[in-house]
Amino acid sequence: MSGGCARDNTLCAAVKSGVMSSLFLVPDHFSQLSAALASGRWVIACLCAGWCDVCKQYRPGFDVLAEQYPQHQFVWIDIEDQAALVGDLDVENFPTILIQKNDVVAFYGPMMPEPRLIARMMEAQLTRSEAELRREASSTPERQKWQAECNLIARLDELS
Repeated sequence: MSGGCARDNTLCAAVKSGVMSSLFLVPDHFSQLSAALASGRWVIACLCAGWCDVCKQYRPGFDVLAEQYPQHQFVWIDIEDQAALVGDLDVENFPTILIQKNDVVAFYGPMMPEPRLIARMMEAQLTRSEAELRREASSTPERQKWQAECNLIARLDELS
């Protein structure tokens, strides 16, 4: 994030302090992710790879979002380290974002590595009622595919 500190002092402070507020997903944290989903908290997951320079640069901004929205569960998923969980999910580019509440995947896809874009996408989802989320989840073949293939509850259940 070149120039990030000049534009965003909160981001700069988080980068300098080394604060990591999102949950780095490892098998020991699967139960924490399951609990967040079961409790009805929004889960915002970033699917990235440890070798990806864009992901490394993006991580501090993602963690700032986690700090700004502590009522939601932000999760960092390394697609290679967590290959069993990720399985055959179609990760076309990095970062790929998954936004889910309960068993409804509200969004899945690559995004530009700019935290403000994810915040806007997230805010748009947060305003929807449960009925609206469910209706939208079945509204297109792409969204139906997200429900069948990207649902973190189902993926975690498969591993247990």
